[in-house]
Formats: sequence, structure tokens, C-alpha cells
Amino acid sequence: MSSICRGSPPRSLRPNRNARLPQVASAPIISNHIDAKRDADFYGIIFHHIPVTKETKAQAEAQQLELLHANHIDVVVLARYMQLLSTDFIVQFPQPIINIHHSFLPAFVGAKPHHQAYERGVKLIGATAHYVTEVLDDGPIIEQGVTRITHRDSLEDLVEKGRDLEKVVLSRAVRWHIENRILLYNNKTIIFE
Repeated sequence: MSSICRGSPPRSLRPNRNARLPQVASAPIISNHIDAKRDADFYGIIFHHIPVTKETKAQAEAQQLELLHANHIDVVVLARYMQLLSTDFIVQFPQPIINIHHSFLPAFVGAKPHHQAYERGVKLIGATAHYVTEVLDDGPIIEQGVTRITHRDSLEDLVEKGRDLEKVVLSRAVRWHIENRILLYNNKTIIFE
């Protein structure tokens, strides 16, 4: 889970006058992966590690919500979160939540979808970024991408290509959201290019 707050960022975080980027202040990273701390430290971003298990989910989500509200977060980005957000969380945090996942669904569900796809000899892999709703992976799609796979690609190639594609798709979705280029209509999005 990562977070973004818009508004007046500190002077050191303001974009170059000639840049066409929106003003975005760095918000804390809230993660259930302790290994993400290294990257946060490298970039000087505040990091909160909140492990999530079945037994601690309610407590973890309460801590996450407290941090999100305390930091006036406008949008949450789920990347490598690998947890389902509870309905309570979504109701208590009505701001947009963007999720990224591989596009192997529904064919290859569960753990290690890249491995399953490799075993089946897939020819295309993809990634999908969408807004989170109370229904699992049913929110309005913001962006999707695909890349070809051939018999020459190893499992490691497939995983690497998939991760690279997820980064590109997620970055586009977040940028378009921040730039207010997305219009929600029913369960669809209209993207203004």
C-alpha cells in the first residue's frame, strides 16, 4: 500500500516550472512488506511497516486508516499488497484506491500465476490497473497493457516482463488519476488524452 496526497508540497518536492507534472507531495509508504523499507529509505520517504495476517487484519486496517487520515491522503495505490481490503476499510476510506494486478485472471488464479501461465505456454501476458470497489477485481479499469511471450522466454523472462508491464500500467493509471484525466461513468472510465 502506498499513498499520495495532493496540494502544496514542500519546496524541495515541487516540480520544475517547465515540467508538466501536477504538484504531488510525498506521502508515507504503508506496507506489509518490510523489504520495501530499503527503497523508501533510499528516496527519503517515511515508511510504516504494518504486517497483515488473518488474525491481525482488523487491527492492521485500523492502523492503516489512522495513518491515511492523519496524513490527509487523497489516493491509495495498492502495489504488491496481496491482501483483500475489507468492506469496512473501503467504506471508511471513500477516496480512490488504485490496484494493479497481472491480467492472468480468471484463467490463472491464486499463487504463482506466472508459473501457471508458463506451464500452459501463454503467448500474451498483461497487467490491469483499476479502481478498487467492494467486489474483488471488479472496479472500473483505468489502464491495461500486454506483451508477447514466445517459446524462447524462460519462466524468469515471463516474470520480469510481467513486472515491467505492471510498473508501466500502474504509473500511467496513477498519473492520469492525479492529472484529473479520468471520468467515471457507471462501471467504466473515460480517459482524456
